[in-house]
Amino acid sequence: MDEADLRPSAALPPLARARLDELLGELLTRVEDVLDTQERLRVLLDAVVGIAADLDLDSVLERIVRVSCQLADARYGALGVLGSGSDRRLKQFITHGLTAEQRASIGDLPRGHGILGVIIDSPEPLRLQRLADHPQSYGFPPNHPPMNTFLGVPVRIRDQVFGNLYLTEKRSGTGFTVEDEEIVTALAAAAGVVIENARLYEESARRQRWLEAASEITAALLGQVEREKALELVADRAREVATADAAAVLLRHDGHLAIEVLSGALARNPTDVLTLTSGSMAEPVLEDGRTVRLDGDAIERGVAELGMTTTGPKAPAHLLLLPLGAERPADGMLVMYWCDPDDLLQSNIGLLETFAEQAALALQVAQAQEDRGRLAVFEDRDRIGRDLHDLVIQRLFAVGLTLDNAARMAQRPEVAERITGAVDDIDATIKEIRRSIFELSSATRSDDLRADLAEAVAAATPALGFAARLVTEGPVDSLVPAQVRPHLLAVVREALSNVGRHAQASEVSVRLEVSDEVRLTVTDDGVGFVDTGRRSGLRNMAERAETLGGTFALRQAEDGKGTVAVWRVPVSP
Repeated sequence: MDEADLRPSAALPPLARARLDELLGELLTRVEDVLDTQERLRVLLDAVVGIAADLDLDSVLERIVRVSCQLADARYGALGVLGSGSDRRLKQFITHGLTAEQRASIGDLPRGHGILGVIIDSPEPLRLQRLADHPQSYGFPPNHPPMNTFLGVPVRIRDQVFGNLYLTEKRSGTGFTVEDEEIVTALAAAAGVVIENARLYEESARRQRWLEAASEITAALLGQVEREKALELVADRAREVATADAAAVLLRHDGHLAIEVLSGALARNPTDVLTLTSGSMAEPVLEDGRTVRLDGDAIERGVAELGMTTTGPKAPAHLLLLPLGAERPADGMLVMYWCDPDDLLQSNIGLLETFAEQAALALQVAQAQEDRGRLAVFEDRDRIGRDLHDLVIQRLFAVGLTLDNAARMAQRPEVAERITGAVDDIDATIKEIRRSIFELSSATRSDDLRADLAEAVAAATPALGFAARLVTEGPVDSLVPAQVRPHLLAVVREALSNVGRHAQASEVSVRLEVSDEVRLTVTDDGVGFVDTGRRSGLRNMAERAETLGGTFALRQAEDGKGTVAVWRVPVSP
């Protein structure tokens, strides 16, 4: 008996035997399909469990693409993440099956046009046996591997489409089946839940970073740290946590905005004073405490209006102006911009507003501490002033009277002359002490004008070749208005620059006198004024004086050597 006789159909007639063999073959095929389906379901379950355990969004997206290729037996796969713009194009494209060299040779990754855009515009599964036959197929760029079969499935998070899964080139050579579509659709549904969890985790981590940044700023401001360093910390932390390209802190000073610190791709424009005018972009932020978001062409105008310019390689896509301070009007604003349109998430704006309020509160507390310290200094200065007035001046006055009487009794003229000179010196010393008492009793501003003047004069030393002499008279810090100060410093710098370029001087004096007017006199012993035809610097000084209701004059020195420049403006411009 041979082997064929042992089969169950051996005893049957030939026709019946053939029919039974077909049924058995079909049964075996279906059993194999069931086993294959069970295996794919097991892989799907393992994949869902695996990606659900990962909370890093980038890692989750890469695993989804890799697992979908494994389930559908596809050679290439990609996950396109939709952007937040109105056109809903792709902002991110994660691939599988392409080497790094292939990706580099292809060039820019797709943005969601052609076949990829079909699923974006109509988020439903799409299967194609041949990509080139579809009417919206654009073909492939150079160096792109050939692709024929195609399966696309949308990935949803609740009712919103997050992105699309794209699979091409089934390894068996046949097209993707209905079963492939169903199992990839099931994976996409599970992936939507996992992606949402990963995004919620990232949001929680982002909130934690904002809280840590706010705590760090509060601790720094309440500790031993310079105010400027604290403001730099506010701008740097806001830029880092919000993944912004630049940030800046602007504070209000007597009706003007001052750029305190810049962080990232921002720089100052050559603007002396930023005046708060009605209708400016800063007005609703400072006066109403509203966050202002600028997009498109309004960004460039907003940045220029705030006295800044962008320095990054890309143009900003979003500009955000946030009030610093819960009270109205606000003390200042936090300015931030992003180049990537998708980097500014709507959920970030609320966190930024909370961060700005906390930073402003910390600044107010730090300012209160500075005020208390300044009050203690004032009290100490009052005590020193009283001691100087009640003790030192009275004793000097008594010594002066004694010497004056002695001069009348002196027989020799030279002795009387020397005593009279000593009395004059004592009178001058009393005047200096009284001036010092007046300065001690005057409220010192947080921005020390004397220090700024000394810095400006010292900065001119390399151009002059020697150190200029600075003399101040009167209550410089207390009477010079805030709007005059930047103009005054600019005139000092311009005048010293002119001396360094043209005067050939060996001595320069800068004298600032403050009484009922602000009078700045710059005197040199150089060759005198020579008209070279370029008077832009002198014109600028004159225009600054006229803007403040004052005058500017340039004349020859009395001895015929050198030049005297006099810049005068009233104390109340």
